[in-house]
Amino acid sequence: MVHASGAAEYDYVVVGGGTAGCVLAARLAAAGDVTVLLIEAGPDGRGVAQIPDPALWGSLRKTSLDWGYDYAPSAHVAGRAIALPRGRVLGGCSTTGAMQWDRGHPGDYDAWERAGAAGWNYQALLPYFRRAEDWEGGASALRGEGGPMRVERPRDPHPVAVAMLDGAAELGLPVLDDANGADNRGAALANLNVAAGRRHSVVDGYLAGHHAGAGRADRVPSLPGLTVLTGSMAVRLCFTGDRCDAVVHTVRGAARVTRARREVIVALGAIGTPRLLIQSGIGDPAELGRLGVPVRAALPGVGRNLQDHPVLAGLHFRARRRIGLVRDNGGGAVLNWCSSRAARPDLHAFVVQGRHTDPTGAARYKLNGGGDIFAIAPALIGSRSTGYLRVRSLAGDGDGGGDEVEIQPNFLAEPADTQALAESMDLIMDLAGTRAYRALIDAPVMPPARLAGADKVRFIREHCAALCHPCGTAAMGTGPGAVVDPALRVIGIGGLRIADASVIPVIPRCDIQAPVIAIAERAADLIGEG
Repeated sequence: MVHASGAAEYDYVVVGGGTAGCVLAARLAAAGDVTVLLIEAGPDGRGVAQIPDPALWGSLRKTSLDWGYDYAPSAHVAGRAIALPRGRVLGGCSTTGAMQWDRGHPGDYDAWERAGAAGWNYQALLPYFRRAEDWEGGASALRGEGGPMRVERPRDPHPVAVAMLDGAAELGLPVLDDANGADNRGAALANLNVAAGRRHSVVDGYLAGHHAGAGRADRVPSLPGLTVLTGSMAVRLCFTGDRCDAVVHTVRGAARVTRARREVIVALGAIGTPRLLIQSGIGDPAELGRLGVPVRAALPGVGRNLQDHPVLAGLHFRARRRIGLVRDNGGGAVLNWCSSRAARPDLHAFVVQGRHTDPTGAARYKLNGGGDIFAIAPALIGSRSTGYLRVRSLAGDGDGGGDEVEIQPNFLAEPADTQALAESMDLIMDLAGTRAYRALIDAPVMPPARLAGADKVRFIREHCAALCHPCGTAAMGTGPGAVVDPALRVIGIGGLRIADASVIPVIPRCDIQAPVIAIAERAADLIGEG
């Protein structure tokens, strides 16, 4: 429908066609006789050969399908900028990421409720995890079958993945049949969003049959009420009084106003969502004043509480023999365990069937020489450091990636985080010394020997990277830092909700794709309840 003014109108406008946005738009459109517009800044992604091939996902970084963000330098990470890939394509990181389906520990979600997100706990979210899943093992009390997201384990796991399971058993750690069972402590084959050897993204699962072209609004045949518009950048939100009722967005370079009869739902992720809120006058009054933006809603928590998981860009080993071609997503096995400070797993590791470091690290440790190299990468999934997002300028068009925002996770700002990662290095070296890995490893090469003291801390700071799980920048709760209430409504504004990683109050100890999909699934029900 188009008004005489030229403004289109839908019942719901979902801003952001990433992981959460695709899920939410599809569920809203499937629920009844409503119209839904899904706006995505990036392209459709069809015809890009790297997308469906699970082994090639890493090649999508720093391409036109990546927003090109970097975390700001910090003394805690040796003054380095750290890459933060984010999918700039329909499906977002579900289309460009590592396809990990990881739900973490039940206690991760009970922590949300303790942080003020009343009614958000593991038991409340479990039905939405199950509703989203099509688990290869079939339905159970904990797993779902027949849902949109296919979840499989590697059918022929790579030798370095098999060795992680066998090596963990030698160290007395549990070996799990299901990484998403009642307790995630131990080693397991990874759960992957892969179907018949191909990536299975939210586009495949929730928008099957879509065909959208850049800058063109197209219906999804299986969901007649849903229109997908790609190549469209959200510029700002519009208001009548204290109610959000429209979005300004670009179509082929020209500004368009699209109205929402019922609600606008922002799903631009932990970077894009606070950025759009600030551009629209929702945020910390001091920051809005610096930018010259009139205050629409004073919510100091916008852009605060940024959380992510730090990872060491690989402890590398030279193989005794050729390890073969890359299988699955280039990994295939994971390990979760507890540091000396933790009651539930706060350390995580995954295998990499090749190099897993930046060019500086590769040069420093001569990883480009002869022989096959593989890595085991330890990460801190129970990190305590938090950071922020700050809009530097409104001068650009909003499509400039990291040039217009400062994103600072404050990795390793808490000394306890560095200590926990130091412990992780010790366990990985123990793992490399098991019979399972001795059969594969000729010698460690990065680092070339077990480190201690200041050398270990220096290695951690120089090779800290991001697991790329940013969240928390529009946190759900009831306290002074909350941005949305437990129904995901933006506090003080009618007709506006947020449903993406930004609402997570406490980062779960896992990859966040599955939690984000669960949030979007539940958001659809909350919106339906009014």
